[in-house]
Amino acid sequence: MNPLLLFLIPLLPLLGGVFNACCGSRLPQRLVAAVAVLSVAGSFLSSLLLWPLGAGEGTRTVLFSWLQSGGFRADAGILFDPLAAVMTLMVTGVATLIHLYAAGYMEHDENQARFFALLNLFVFAMLCIVLADNLLFLFLGWEGVGFCSYGLIGFWYRKTENASAGRKAFIVTRIGDLFFAIALLWLFREFGTILIEQINARAVELDPLLLTVLTLLLLGGACGKSAQLPLMTWLPDAMAGPTPVSALIHAATMVTAGVYLLCRMFPLVSLSTTGMAAIALVGVLTALYAASCAVAQREIKRVLAYSTMSQIGYMFFAVGVGSVSGAMFHLLTHAFFKALLFMGAGCVIHLAGNENDIYRMGGLKRKSPQVFWLFLIGILCLAGTPLTGGFFSKDEILLTAFARGDGFSAILWGLGVLTAGLTSFYSFRLLYLVFFGEPRQAEKGHSVSPLMLWTLPLLALFGLFGGLLNLPHLFGGHQWLSHWLGQPAGVSLSLGTELGLLLLMLIFFGGGWLIAHLRYRRFPGDEQADWRSFLLNGWQFDRFYEFILVRPYRTVCRFCWQGGDKALIDGIMDGISRLCLHWGGYARKLTTGQVAFYLQGFAWGLLLIVGWFLLSAVK
Repeated sequence: MNPLLLFLIPLLPLLGGVFNACCGSRLPQRLVAAVAVLSVAGSFLSSLLLWPLGAGEGTRTVLFSWLQSGGFRADAGILFDPLAAVMTLMVTGVATLIHLYAAGYMEHDENQARFFALLNLFVFAMLCIVLADNLLFLFLGWEGVGFCSYGLIGFWYRKTENASAGRKAFIVTRIGDLFFAIALLWLFREFGTILIEQINARAVELDPLLLTVLTLLLLGGACGKSAQLPLMTWLPDAMAGPTPVSALIHAATMVTAGVYLLCRMFPLVSLSTTGMAAIALVGVLTALYAASCAVAQREIKRVLAYSTMSQIGYMFFAVGVGSVSGAMFHLLTHAFFKALLFMGAGCVIHLAGNENDIYRMGGLKRKSPQVFWLFLIGILCLAGTPLTGGFFSKDEILLTAFARGDGFSAILWGLGVLTAGLTSFYSFRLLYLVFFGEPRQAEKGHSVSPLMLWTLPLLALFGLFGGLLNLPHLFGGHQWLSHWLGQPAGVSLSLGTELGLLLLMLIFFGGGWLIAHLRYRRFPGDEQADWRSFLLNGWQFDRFYEFILVRPYRTVCRFCWQGGDKALIDGIMDGISRLCLHWGGYARKLTTGQVAFYLQGFAWGLLLIVGWFLLSAVK
C-alpha cells in the first residue's frame, strides 16, 4: 500500500472546498452540497482503507519540502500513527454525517457555495492538525481552523451579533495561538528541528524549568482552541453560527484540537510535574465552571456549548493525570453524542418555529417522538448514564485520578465527581423543558428535512455503544483503545474500591436526575434570581475582561488616535499645509497678469545678476 495515498485524506476536502469556492456560485445548490459531502466521505473511506498503515509505529511520508533555509526544513509530511489514525477516522466520519445534515439544514439558504466551501476547508485544516509530522505544518492547520471558524460562526454576518461572535472567536483564540507560536520557535531553537517525533524523543535533554515553561506555553495554546479557562469566553457566543457549524466545532474539530495537541506532545509535557498538574487543574476547574453555567442557560445551544466546554475539561483532566487513552476515549465518545445533541437541537429549533429559548418550548415529545428518542440517547450519554459510552469514558478518567493516591489528585477527583452530578442535573433539565409539559412556543413549527433526521440514528448507536472501544476489564472488556495507542491503563484499584467508586458515581448521577425531575417535570415558569443571572452570563467573565482588558485597550487606542494621530501627526501635517498656503498667498500676488509688472521684474532680476557679476569681478 503506497503511503503517499495518505495525502488523499486531507486533499479531498481541500479540493471540494476550492471547487465550491471557485465554481459553486454558478452551479445548482444540490450539486454544491453533493461535492462537499462526497469530498469528506471520500476522505473517510480513505482513512478506513488506509487504517493498517497506522498500526505499530505508524507510517511517515513526505509529499514535498515547502520551506527550507540553512538548517531549517519544513516538509508537507504526514505522520499516520495509532493516535492520528483514531483521530482521523473520527473527524472524517462525524464530519461526513454533519455535512449530510447540513445539506438538509441549509437547503433554502442562498449562500450554500460559501458555506460548504468553508465547511470543507474547516475539515481540511483540522486534518492538517491531526496528520502533521512537524509543528509548522500543524500550526498551518491550527491557524486554518481559526480562520474558517471566523467565517462560519459569522456566516450570517448581516446580523451584528453574529459578526461580533465571529470576531470574538478569532481574537480570543489568537491569544492562545501566540503561546503556541512561542513554544514552536523555542523548541526549534533548542533542538534545531520541528519534527514532532524527534522533539518528543529528545525532550529528556531539556532543563526541568524549561520543560515546565514549554508545557505551560503549549497549555496556553491548547486552552485557546479548546475554550478552557481563561480563554473560554468565545465558545458560548459561537452558537451564532448555523447549527451544523456548532456541531462540527463542538464535536469533531476545533475544540478537540487542544486536547489532541497535548496528547501528541505528551512525551514532552509528561516530563514536567508542574505542567501536568497545571493541565489537570485547568481541566477540572473549567469542567466545574462550565457545568455551573449550563445549569442556568435558557438557549438550547448555549446549554450544549457549556456542556462541551465542561467535557473538554474532563479530557484535559485526563491528560493531566497521565491518561492519554482516557482523554482520547472520552474525546471519541463525546464526539458521537455531542454531534447527536447539536444536530438534534437543530431539529428541535425547526419543530419549535426557530425558537431557541427552552422556556418557550415544551411538548415536543408528542410532536416528534423520533427526535425525542434520539435526543434522549444523547442526553443519557452526556449525563453519564450507566453502560452508555459517556459513562465508561468519564468513569475511566475519574478512576485514573483516584488511583494516583496523592492529595492533589484526590481534590481534583472530588471536583470531577461533583461536576458529573451537575452534568446529570442540567442534562435532564434540558430534556424536561424541551420535550415535556405543554407547548409554550409562540410560532408554529415546521417539518424537519429527512436528510437531517436520518443522519442521527448512526450517531446515537455510536454514542450508546462507544464504551466498547475501551471497555474496562471489570465489565468483561479488553481496553482495545488503550492497547492500540500503546497506553495501557494505569488504574490499579481493588475490586471493592472500584465498585465503591462506581456506586458513588451512580449516586451523583441519580441525584442530578432526581433533582431535575422534581423541579422540571412540570414547567416551573420563568425563573428569576440573581445567582441565575450570574451563571447565565458565565460568571460575568465577559464583563471582567471588558473592565481589565478591553476598556484599557480602547483608552490607549483612543489616546493614540486622538492624541497621537489626530493631534500630533495630523496637527504637524495640517500646520505645514497651512504654512504653505500662507506663503503661497504671497507668491500669488506676484502673478498679476500685467505685462508692465513682469517687465519690471525682469529689470530688477537683470540688475541683480549684473550686480553680482560686478562684485565678483572686484573681488
